[in-house]
Amino acid sequence: MAYIKRDIEATILELSRSYSALILTGPRQVGKTTALQKIAARDRKYITLDDIEARRLAQTDPELFLSLNPVPLLIDEVQYAPELFSYIKISVDKGAAAGSFWITGSQTFSLMRLAQESLAGRVAILRMSGLSQREIYGQADTGPFTLSLPDLQKRALSGSPTDTLGQYERIWRGSMPALISGKHSNRDVFYGSFLQSYIQRDIGDMMARVDSLQFADFLRAAACRAGQTLNVHDIAGDVGVTDDTAKRWLMMLEKSGVIFYLRPYSNNLLKRTVKHPKMYFFDTGLVAYLAKYSTPEILMNGAINGSILENYVTSEIIKSYENKGLDVNMHYYRDRDGKEIDVVLEEGGRLHPIEIKKTASPKPEIAGAFKVLDNSQIPRGAGAVICTKRELSAIDRATTIVPAWVI
Repeated sequence: MAYIKRDIEATILELSRSYSALILTGPRQVGKTTALQKIAARDRKYITLDDIEARRLAQTDPELFLSLNPVPLLIDEVQYAPELFSYIKISVDKGAAAGSFWITGSQTFSLMRLAQESLAGRVAILRMSGLSQREIYGQADTGPFTLSLPDLQKRALSGSPTDTLGQYERIWRGSMPALISGKHSNRDVFYGSFLQSYIQRDIGDMMARVDSLQFADFLRAAACRAGQTLNVHDIAGDVGVTDDTAKRWLMMLEKSGVIFYLRPYSNNLLKRTVKHPKMYFFDTGLVAYLAKYSTPEILMNGAINGSILENYVTSEIIKSYENKGLDVNMHYYRDRDGKEIDVVLEEGGRLHPIEIKKTASPKPEIAGAFKVLDNSQIPRGAGAVICTKRELSAIDRATTIVPAWVI
């Protein structure tokens, strides 16, 4: 089993030179602890609060816990002992050295709230997803995704080209390190165990009395709508729960880092835009598993082939920013006149429209809706059609054709 180097490693080390505490959040099994242990100095002690005795001590006597585990320290699954945060704050305020505390947890929103309550301004917070396409198949860390032509050419030179089926093989495989590295070879067994652990532990910790079988059905119903405008009522109806229950469960999926949303882009000059977000999963392998696509070929020709490609591309763009500790300002556009843009990336003071299509031969009319952004208060920049074409190309000077493998 080979370790796959993570692009976020350099960001962790850089921030650890100026912050006493660093929090690394992200869903279960995306490789947070493995990455931190890989780059940790030999004198950094590791302790996990999955260990019941360690958890009990951290909860009942956090001061003694920290005394017995001196810095530099790596604490895993810290959400189980929120009592620690006040004492970490005391240590930081007393002048703890840079890099003293590395903290991880798989309940993203809970950790963010605890950090804001106790360590505001004192902690660096990073989010980690599964492996990016570039980490798995590329040859270099090229930084955040932009639509500048030199950046795209650099990405193309260091990427790994593939055809349409090859792209869907990447989508189907997903991004979980344990699968990609070869630690686990049976994909179905892995995802089945992942779901069982996720529902029993993460969901069980956040919400009592959840029917595990019904929640699994809910996850499947959501997965079949990945990359689409959120319709809570339809998902609830598929599972037989109320809309309010579906909203609560979606909130749990978001809080634990399984799904994310793109909000619709609008401003005072664009008044006819829709209001509902679009929902995506961070791991398309999980989507394919839940939606019961047993091979990449079936997925490539299946009902969700367009939406899952959009999901994949969108999550890859986000990962390229996360790995540098940066926020990304992304939306989608849809108005009541039927004009739609899959992604609107705000970068460099401009709005960059992006369409995501399965085709390998995009037609110019695919970019027809881009001009609607000319009515915005922010100027429109370069646009792109991201698709399954093998080579970097262009529709015109304003619109690049970007192969999905380039991201």
